[in-house]
Amino acid sequence: MVGSLLLRGMLVGIIAGLLAFGFARVFGEPQVDRAIAFEEQQAQAAGEAPEPELVSRATQAGLGLLTGILVYGASIGGLFALVFSYVQGRVSGFGPRGTAVLIALAGFVAIILVPEFKYPASPPSVGNPETIEARTGLFFVMLVMSVATAVASIGLAKRLMPQHGAWNAWIAGGTAYVVVMAVAHYALPPVNEVPEQFSAVVLWNFRVASLGIQAVLWTAIGLMFGAVAERKLVERRGRQSVVRAASH
Repeated sequence: MVGSLLLRGMLVGIIAGLLAFGFARVFGEPQVDRAIAFEEQQAQAAGEAPEPELVSRATQAGLGLLTGILVYGASIGGLFALVFSYVQGRVSGFGPRGTAVLIALAGFVAIILVPEFKYPASPPSVGNPETIEARTGLFFVMLVMSVATAVASIGLAKRLMPQHGAWNAWIAGGTAYVVVMAVAHYALPPVNEVPEQFSAVVLWNFRVASLGIQAVLWTAIGLMFGAVAERKLVERRGRQSVVRAASH
């Protein structure tokens, strides 16, 4: 059963990746082109020779982007299926569709939204190449803290549920997550390496597009996987009913 859901999750992730790729091409890549143009203008003004292009821009925005998003989508879809297999029937009383939507929402918030709120994505020409390892490390710390806190908050809600009811338990768990991540947000050092001359509009549009790509991916996975999982579970229950009837 888990293996079947895992395969379906990866296939759903690939389809969601195609949708995210279309969004990235329309809304994300124009902002990247504008950022690269700014970088080239700055280099020209400084009298620096243009760097050799190891991979053409057309390949980066086409086949390279498509490959990266499809691999990412398949990976997220597979992990999504594993989480769904564990959560379904244990954490909530929702059906497969509702559970899938809740997992997608929680995953988007904990893995994407909260870490990027502290360390948002930056286009080319923004950021010091010498600090990329430090910036990556800080983002990873924020990501791990967000996921770990989300898991702990869900566990807290489950423990409180028998005594305080589902509504109060989930409010307590959500509040705990917000408090811990707010402390982490202010405790971790900020990163601000945006050049003064860089267009604020391009920066804003790039970051909105980056979140949009993730939102399309997670929304598509949540909705499609819920439908696929529901059909699979219905088929399984039908086969079990036939087996029980035959045994009698």
